[in-house]
Amino acid sequence: MHSTVVYKESERNQIQIWRQQMRQAMTPLAWTLYIIWLLFMIMVPHILRLGTDQALIWGLNAAVILQTATVLAVIWPHWGATATLRAAVIVAILSWGMEALGSSTGFPFGSYDYTDRLQPHLFHVPLLIPLAWLMMLAPSWAIADSLAGRRSGLLFALVSGLATTAWDLFLDPQMVAWNLWVWAHPGGYFGIPWVNYAGWIFTGALITLVVRPRRLPILPMLLIYATTWLLESIGLAFFFNLPGPALAGFLGMGIFVVAAVWRIKKGLVIRDWGLGDDA
Repeated sequence: MHSTVVYKESERNQIQIWRQQMRQAMTPLAWTLYIIWLLFMIMVPHILRLGTDQALIWGLNAAVILQTATVLAVIWPHWGATATLRAAVIVAILSWGMEALGSSTGFPFGSYDYTDRLQPHLFHVPLLIPLAWLMMLAPSWAIADSLAGRRSGLLFALVSGLATTAWDLFLDPQMVAWNLWVWAHPGGYFGIPWVNYAGWIFTGALITLVVRPRRLPILPMLLIYATTWLLESIGLAFFFNLPGPALAGFLGMGIFVVAAVWRIKKGLVIRDWGLGDDA
């Protein structure tokens, strides 16, 4: 009985510590954008039920822009304007370049083409795509920091690539189902070639190595990553009729969420939550 009381008290103390760290790491602007993004994502299935191309494209653009804005609002106070803009520009240029290379040559994702639905395009790549990379790579950096640390830059980059790729277990089947891009040789994973996922890991790791991101506030970024995980799982399973990708993505991203939370609870993550340091 005594041990149970001690355990519950320890849990309450841990929750209080996390709340304090979240208050320190999240500005009112970041919280506001997070709540707006969350509420909008809850509305997305109902918006898409309008059944028009305009509703689909408007909904996707708004969702990506809101999530990207939330991520930047978390990063900016800790990194400052210069470092934040530098990272955002590098991610945008490299991700757009890899997508342009991939859609024209088949490397590194396999042979695919964007349709004309997701406008506007720049050299056949939707301008929304680099923002999507940014909105998930940054939370993945925090996941990698909590799991791999910074002793090995290559390991950190690899885990970042894997954590980002786990999201594509949801994304690619969903976007193909909505005819936003098409594969020349469907197959492997719900019509998606396995080489695509190797390309995602490679691209995520490569961008991470080039950016060399500073430490991020782990708890806010974990919140964004976990929220994306839950929203995608529920959306694909119950609203978009994609139960297979929903389950696979739930397990894929869930591994990273659970592992990160476990390491934080066990005190295995450095207690510096990224308040502007370069380490």
